[in-house]
Amino acid sequence: MTEKFKILASYIKDMSSETPNVETFVFVQENINKYQLNIDITSKALKNKMIEVNTTLKFEDKEPNEKKSYYEIVYSTIASVSDEVKEDKNEMQKIILCDIPTIIYPNLEKAFLNLIHDSGHPGLTFDKKVDFKKLYSEKFN
Repeated sequence: MTEKFKILASYIKDMSSETPNVETFVFVQENINKYQLNIDITSKALKNKMIEVNTTLKFEDKEPNEKKSYYEIVYSTIASVSDEVKEDKNEMQKIILCDIPTIIYPNLEKAFLNLIHDSGHPGLTFDKKVDFKKLYSEKFN
């Protein structure tokens, strides 16, 4: 948190775990190492110099097979931004795509892993941590 922005609230906006039947569950147990973590970040302007940043994590199998489970969480963050930041498109972009996700990610990852663990995969971990600063600099620098 800086003078440029302040996080006012963060919460789980939506969460989903879908495993249609026991055959799929057993298949996924044996093949969950093929699943990939995908991240999407969207934002929208709110009143009174506030923004809503939605960070979505999806953990899914990209392979074309019939037996799949699906896991998704949307984590919403409400932040206020200073006047000078609102006028600077590049700074606003960095706050939305890098700064806020970096701050909220530990809580988001914990909630998402709890969802997956409670869905029958208690040993699953994400070995690689998401580096939003690196992703941002690769895309925009």
